[in-house]
Amino acid sequence: MDGNTAEAPLLEVRGLQKSFGDNHVLRGIDLEAPAGSVTVLIGPSGSGKTTVLRSLNALEVPDAGTVRVGDVAVEFGPALSGRALARAGARLRAQSGMVFQSHNLFPHLTVLENVTEGPVVVQRRPREQARTDGLALLERVGLREKADQHPFQLSGGQQQRVGIARALAVRPQIVLFDEPTSALDPELVGEVLAVMKDLAAEGWTMAVVTHEMRFARQVADQVLFLDGGVIVERGTPSAVLEDPREERTRRFLQRLIDPL
Repeated sequence: MDGNTAEAPLLEVRGLQKSFGDNHVLRGIDLEAPAGSVTVLIGPSGSGKTTVLRSLNALEVPDAGTVRVGDVAVEFGPALSGRALARAGARLRAQSGMVFQSHNLFPHLTVLENVTEGPVVVQRRPREQARTDGLALLERVGLREKADQHPFQLSGGQQQRVGIARALAVRPQIVLFDEPTSALDPELVGEVLAVMKDLAAEGWTMAVVTHEMRFARQVADQVLFLDGGVIVERGTPSAVLEDPREERTRRFLQRLIDPL
């Protein structure tokens, strides 16, 4: 986690565009977030929110637009391709940690090995230092005693908490969460959200795609409602979730409350 004393936001996105064939998924997304803030992206399926999140670390390559995280800025477009695109994507990914819908742990590695893989293999940190740091992170997410177990021995919530520890292990400037509780049984959701709330309280910069409106109300500094590849509405949780200006936002929130 890096503090950013400059006035510029830690995360800045301008003019993000992305199409899949004839499907124009992102239609000029602009957003920014200061260091230590939590940005929550909400919207219906297909609205583009996950594509925005995956564009922040170039797991999805935008057709156009600029993404800046800290001191690393990448301008996407036809001129950026091949090796230059690969290098730019790697530089962006080095600024962030990603927590996926499905934890995506390596089944043949222990819990601790999953957490230390990135620091050792990608960042070339000394293995013993990575191990010490990894144990501390597992302690933070309440899983120190599971360090030598394998993923199949854990519950879904525990596996997702390991995924969070793994994302933090690379010391990212921003942590990206792509619907981290959507694949969990309802009784396991709370344990993952509790860890995320603790991280927010500690000052980690986070961008979260979620349908957990209570989490958004309690933790977010800003909420972005996306639909049709554009940001329809943005503001504080109270403004967007409790008194939305836009009819599309109101309809979406009503469907969450009363899906029938």
